Amino acid sequence: MAADRKTEDFPHEIEEQLTGFDSSVSSVKAMLDKLMSVPRSDLLQKLDPLDQAKLDLMSAYTLNSLYWMYLVTRGVNPREHAIKQELERIRTYMNKVKEITDRKKAARLDKGAAGRFLRNALYDPNQRDSRKTAAGTTCGATPPKRPKQK
Repeated sequence: MAADRKTEDFPHEIEEQLTGFDSSVSSVKAMLDKLMSVPRSDLLQKLDPLDQAKLDLMSAYTLNSLYWMYLVTRGVNPREHAIKQELERIRTYMNKVKEITDRKKAARLDKGAAGRFLRNALYDPNQRDSRKTAAGTTCGATPPKRPKQK
């Protein structure tokens, strides 16, 4: 009979949404329990400064998002609350950290390798090797010809 009473407390149309919400809250609780099980100082010592910044931003964004949800449950419009500006400020810093991370991952140009690549790509078989002409001697052997490409 208690199960019947539970289903009568809210409209049947939102049962699926409430079930999804309940599972989401459970997963957030599990993640927070895992994060809170390790002392913060121990966790920060294991991370480099960029990862520390990511952890701090993630923590701040999570707390502010939870507060946003709390305001919604209390009937307060969070778009008119100071929490909106705080979330935007945190997002700005998250974008800055993402730019730094992307710059670290970006390919770097090896100027020496690029020069060798261009020199060899622009090779002209009719042109003499600069090392041979500089020495004033030739080996007498001709360099092997490249096969013609069709």
